[in-house]
Amino acid sequence: MNTVTTNPSSTTARPSSYTLSIDGMTCGHCVQAVTKALADVPGLGVRSVAVGSAKITAPDGLTVARAVNALGEAGYAARASEASAGPAAEKAPGASCCGGGNKNAARGSCCG
Repeated sequence: MNTVTTNPSSTTARPSSYTLSIDGMTCGHCVQAVTKALADVPGLGVRSVAVGSAKITAPDGLTVARAVNALGEAGYAARASEASAGPAAEKAPGASCCGGGNKNAARGSCCG
């Protein structure tokens, strides 16, 4: 299993932990793409990313929603597993880079 771990970012508010379920991740390239998309979200701490999920810290539900949106823009449908995550628990639009008809040509082939 491919796993990437980074240090959580520091914020002024005490961050809460969230687990994101991420559809369409099937390989190491997907793990890298998700890690990069999450790392670009201000205030979000990325604890770990593995195929199908990510563990993050965020100061609030709005930051979690921004993470879910960033993953949708990167081509991955995601949802927060905690009910307390509010609007971020909704499924974001997107498709996997490794399957389906919405492959992003800019990313190149990631699964073969």
